[in-house]
Amino acid sequence: MDRTHDVFNQSSALVDYDLFATNRGLRDALAFHAPELQLAPLQSLGSTLGTSAMQAHARLANVHGPQLHTHDRFGRRVDEVEFHPSYHALMAAAVGAGLHGTPWAGGAHAHLQRAAGFMLFTELEPSVLCPISMSYAVAPALRGNAAVHADWSPKLQSRWYDPALRFVADKPGVTMGMGMTEKQGGSDVRANTTQAVHAGRDGWGERYAVTGHKWFFSAPMCDAFLVLAQAPAGLSCFFLPRVLPDGARNAIRIQRLKDKLGNKANASSEVEFHGAQAWLVGEEGRGVPQILEMGTMTRLDCALGTAGLMRQALALALHHTAERQAFGKALAAQPLMRNVLADLALESEAATALALRLAHAFDRPGDAHEQLMARLLTPVAKFWICKRGSAFGQEAMECLGGNGYVEEGGEGVMARIYREMPLNSIWEGAGNIMALDLLRVLRKGDVAAALAAELAPARGHAALDRMAAVLPQRIAQVDGEVQARRLAEDIALAVQAALLVRHSAPAVADAFCASRLAGDWGRSFGSLSAACDFDAIIARAAPR
Repeated sequence: MDRTHDVFNQSSALVDYDLFATNRGLRDALAFHAPELQLAPLQSLGSTLGTSAMQAHARLANVHGPQLHTHDRFGRRVDEVEFHPSYHALMAAAVGAGLHGTPWAGGAHAHLQRAAGFMLFTELEPSVLCPISMSYAVAPALRGNAAVHADWSPKLQSRWYDPALRFVADKPGVTMGMGMTEKQGGSDVRANTTQAVHAGRDGWGERYAVTGHKWFFSAPMCDAFLVLAQAPAGLSCFFLPRVLPDGARNAIRIQRLKDKLGNKANASSEVEFHGAQAWLVGEEGRGVPQILEMGTMTRLDCALGTAGLMRQALALALHHTAERQAFGKALAAQPLMRNVLADLALESEAATALALRLAHAFDRPGDAHEQLMARLLTPVAKFWICKRGSAFGQEAMECLGGNGYVEEGGEGVMARIYREMPLNSIWEGAGNIMALDLLRVLRKGDVAAALAAELAPARGHAALDRMAAVLPQRIAQVDGEVQARRLAEDIALAVQAALLVRHSAPAVADAFCASRLAGDWGRSFGSLSAACDFDAIIARAAPR
């Protein structure tokens, strides 16, 4: 009998497992920052997101991407994006978990709990989280218009997902997006040319007619957007709904959808405004400070998202190498592979620790130290975690060999992760923008003292002590922009090391400090010292 097509020595699919219960690094970080945190919602979410049914939704939403319909069959302009039903199933799950505007309703550790849930959901499917993240970021900015805030905030905090284009009063829940960048400006939003002309006043305040374009307008089927436009007093922030109070569609013309490397389930678009109605949020001429405030939230999500992608890539690598045999034993038992897996596990848990530390700061707005750390760690975490993501994804893919490189109709999850990794590093400000933002932070408040206080409880490891001793001097002596990236990197590594010392396993903390701080490390993953406890590090990270 012909046996040439018998399949053996292939790993099984990583399905039907609990994303929360198996993530020791995440659970230990939560226990450290908020020991009284109610974990039941995260436990439920983690067990749900790991099911084969939810993974099927993630695959289908990516394989059957959004489709733009500019006109209906009668020639009327509609400007609608059609999504596969699995996209809506994922959106409903994310909104139901309160990953959008719900934390602004208050509650102890609301932002930390939401951050953990956001990371778990990213492991399943990251691109649907774009409108979720933007809804989270814009919710507090609406306070700049009391009437809009009163009508829209309760719906942004609702756990009901309703994709229909209807006026806010007729919907149980809404999502919101942002429109900032233009063709000629990119990150330099002061170069924006979109114009806002005063058109009257009504129940939502000062109304304007907005004419212009946006080069990146993600999730155009959201119910409303905050956009930047030039008003008489300068660049200003405006609230622009898709459906107007009289039920008519606003004058937003979707020109096309972006053909992107990854992020396939999300519709990123180019739009034009033809006298679209919008309402002023805050003061005229104060658009840049407002967008920077919103950017703080979305940059947190970039760090959280990349940390979640790292965790999923690591889980896939660990699962595959545990089942795949090579040269007489499991790949995970081969010395070189053990070094690579342990190194990836260190990087993943350090990213999780730093991202959750940043989220924890947002739960303590009345604490001066926490507020300064939030301001400092936002560009630092966004820069470093996201910068490490692509290299991490490539190394994790290599653990699967050719199988990791194959898309296979969306079944190749590692390939999807790899395509997604660069986005968080680019979105909401690439590396240079984060480095410049760090320099701005250093000019406001005693950052050196705050960082010293942050690292002090973890003192006792020689390499960390040396780093903690020199960082304040480097902060005080920073001159110009050239060294800003290196400073961001070193602050990130020091804080990651301190966090791992305080709430991770000794094997993880020791190996991280020895490799990242003491220099006992090469220039690629898998170059840890032989003195590391590989077995303990790998066992801690195992997804089963």
